[in-house]
Amino acid sequence: MAFKGWDRTKIITEQGTTEDAIAPIIISASRATDIPAFYSSWFRNRFEQKYCKWINPFNRKAQYVSFDKTRFVVFWSKNPAPIIKHLPFLDENGIGWYIQFTVNDYELEGFEPNVPDLDQRIETFARLSEKWGKDRIIWRFDPLVLTDKMGPERLLEKIESIGERVHQYTEKLVISFADISNYAKVKRSLKSSNVDWRHFEARDIDGIARGVKDFCGRWSLESATCGEPVDLLQYGISHNRCIDGELMMKISGTDKELARFLSYEQGALFEQPDKGKHPLKDKGQRKECGCIVSKDIGQYNTCEHLCVYCYANTSASVVKKNRNLTGSNSEAIVGV
Repeated sequence: MAFKGWDRTKIITEQGTTEDAIAPIIISASRATDIPAFYSSWFRNRFEQKYCKWINPFNRKAQYVSFDKTRFVVFWSKNPAPIIKHLPFLDENGIGWYIQFTVNDYELEGFEPNVPDLDQRIETFARLSEKWGKDRIIWRFDPLVLTDKMGPERLLEKIESIGERVHQYTEKLVISFADISNYAKVKRSLKSSNVDWRHFEARDIDGIARGVKDFCGRWSLESATCGEPVDLLQYGISHNRCIDGELMMKISGTDKELARFLSYEQGALFEQPDKGKHPLKDKGQRKECGCIVSKDIGQYNTCEHLCVYCYANTSASVVKKNRNLTGSNSEAIVGV
């Protein structure tokens, strides 16, 4: 049976008002901004208060999100170090989690101006894996970007260099190929940064796929693409489900409420080889996306990494304006 929407409930806000809210089982934190890096204290505070407010980026309408029924959180981050101190809170409250941890190497290119240096990020990667297990820490090299100065061979060198240092701390590598032509603001950002990017041709993708196959065979890692239409199964590279019910059950297998939502007990979770027909497919994502449903609680134009290829920020000036308007009050820009 297809997903019909999250349960609805009532919350009492800190201001004493009663509001309608949705009550999702799975939270995404977040595709829209780096909550672990910049808003980890906000995240902890909102979970303690058991709700947050999310602003729809298209119609600007507010929606309240109750955490009363939340059983799992999927984090997305380039620097999850600040949230490490808050992860025991989730553990103590029986809420499962894993981290999609993007570790790229664009230091020389300057594509990710505000991420910590590579050594520091790898140290964080190892620290998380050693404490909580490598199944919870998924390595993403995302996106792969081609330029006039950086071809497939150079990208493979970067993947291999990082992989040699992190493969023992994870079970999977996820990659994506930058689709810059579909994002006008990304093209503007790259142009203003004097980046002469180019499209991925079939031969570029095949070359990278062959390299990834060799690396992951050596490292004993799974490999997958995120939201890509190209079929690379001949290289052992699958289509990923970044919000992944199977992984959730591996981590939180004793959680009966989560299992019931995922239909795990009836086996439906594993009987849908075509992600497009999965009963819990997130229809709000791209057609090629294999993710199951979740509720994202982030806001665009709030990520201070300021990556030049980012689709979630309009510009650095807009992010700066948001920060100047709110000062240290991150709740005002992420959502109370």
